[in-house]
Amino acid sequence: MDVFTQKKRSEIMRTVKSNKNKSTELKLIEIFKRHHIIGWRRNYPVFGKPDFVFCRKKIALFADGCFWHGHNCRKTTPASNKEYWDKKISRNKTRDKQVNKHLIELGWTVLRIWECEINKHKDEVARKIKNTLKSFEAVSQLPIT
Repeated sequence: MDVFTQKKRSEIMRTVKSNKNKSTELKLIEIFKRHHIIGWRRNYPVFGKPDFVFCRKKIALFADGCFWHGHNCRKTTPASNKEYWDKKISRNKTRDKQVNKHLIELGWTVLRIWECEINKHKDEVARKIKNTLKSFEAVSQLPIT
């Protein structure tokens, strides 16, 4: 049972924004700075609205909230209005797959990093991003035959 009325819950949910999220985007910026990861842009106009884009390498990075995108790391599912939340999360997962497919068809590399990874495994997240960036540097330095 929700502790808030339906009207109050709707009001609270309307205030949830999809950018400047402290648990994902702002912590990723800290990781970028600490690990000297450069070349990223925020709010860059790319299909699917990635959280960060590395334009020159065509890498779209999404910082996915575990609850909103269906990662069951915390085993939390809402008790009230379960059908609504199941549909909402299912739609989000379907949209994520469509965005990935479309970006890949356009020649982009898509990285999706879970909120729990950002919070618990910062060095691994940095390594994952750096390895992706390095793989493009290696390809760009190959001789053209």
